[in-house]
Amino acid sequence: MSLDLRERILDVPNFPSEGIVFKDVMPLLADREYLMETIRLLADWARPREPDLILGAEARGFIFGGALAYELEIGFIAARKPGKLPRETVEATYALEYGTDSLQIHRDAVSPGARVIVLDDVLATGGTAKAKVDLVEQLGGVVAGALFVIELTFLSGRNRLEGYDVHSLIQY
Repeated sequence: MSLDLRERILDVPNFPSEGIVFKDVMPLLADREYLMETIRLLADWARPREPDLILGAEARGFIFGGALAYELEIGFIAARKPGKLPRETVEATYALEYGTDSLQIHRDAVSPGARVIVLDDVLATGGTAKAKVDLVEQLGGVVAGALFVIELTFLSGRNRLEGYDVHSLIQY
């Protein structure tokens, strides 16, 4: 019997700014059973897509992504903010509510044809996820899927990932 992951996700009103309800996954991560169930569910979806790599962005994407890569016995790629990686990188820029932001991965992180699952804790507007997709494709990789623990459906982030195999464990 599957656990209800929503039981370990807390709503934090007015964070990071007024009017936003932040979905806090830290209680889920802190609970052994719920963390194991989350990784099992992510792996059940990812495994049939035969990925070679998991790509996660800082910070919660590292936690879920590293655990998922371990479970699938494949590699993990860290997408970071500019200036955080020590070797040659490729970069993708995406829009924020006020301005832009960027993510980078090492230029040699994805071999041409490698199958990559783009993973994150939350799919909101889709900007970060699309940037990660762009990074994989810049290097000739194949996006085997985009996978999320939580999807905020009212923000329509899935629309930015049209044409890709997208899955989330929980929808709000």
